[in-house]
Amino acid sequence: MSTPRALFPSAVLASAALAALMTGCGPASRSAALRPSDAAAPPSAQHDTGAALVRAPTPPAAPTGRHADFRRLRLSKDARDVAEWVVSSADHRDLPFIIVDKVNATVIAFDAAGRLQRTSPALLGLARGDDSVPGIGERPIAQIRPEERTTPAGRFEAEMGTNANGEDILWVDYDAAISMHRVRTSNRAERRLQRLASPSIADNRISYGCINLPAAFYDEVVKPLFAARNGIVYVLPETRPARAVFGAVNVARSTTSGHLR
Repeated sequence: MSTPRALFPSAVLASAALAALMTGCGPASRSAALRPSDAAAPPSAQHDTGAALVRAPTPPAAPTGRHADFRRLRLSKDARDVAEWVVSSADHRDLPFIIVDKVNATVIAFDAAGRLQRTSPALLGLARGDDSVPGIGERPIAQIRPEERTTPAGRFEAEMGTNANGEDILWVDYDAAISMHRVRTSNRAERRLQRLASPSIADNRISYGCINLPAAFYDEVVKPLFAARNGIVYVLPETRPARAVFGAVNVARSTTSGHLR
């Protein structure tokens, strides 16, 4: 759902743009401090915005027999189905992984063995949608319209890096300048802390596309999980079925069998 530009006076937009640059949303955050793997990557790979923004893997032919451990926590059906597929097919390659449930504005962290660690509310892109505008990672932040501020859906090989302020962040989609990071409160008008604490999910759409987390959750869960080996981030879609993003994957448990919906 796009938000009219009238709701964003110039002073608020300027403050939001500065905060976005410093936290890892926008092209300046990439050029100031590159992700670790870019040191060895050819220049064409460092800023290739022509690559597909949704990276759906080809699932293995045979399941591993393993299952996700949800620790009796209640998650949405799509989140449970995708987590079960990830572990049973070893799509995460025995790396830690995170599921971003955009519909419920929730981030769900799993260790490499598929054990759920913790969940957290999250702030997401202002606009509803599952694709990034082509080339958006190269555009000045001031040129990104409210309706273009989406958090893209898909499978992303995430890695730790730094933003323009030298602070650690988790790069999710480097080409689109999308990262996961601690929530920022520099623009008081946006009330980001209050939005995270609110029981409603209707007010969790505020960012340029980056995934904002409570600082404690980032420091205690995300950073320890991804600092050593990096990992995978699965962002669930909100405008199309999960199957359309991740493939028609059969998810079998001991008592039930089904497909992603």
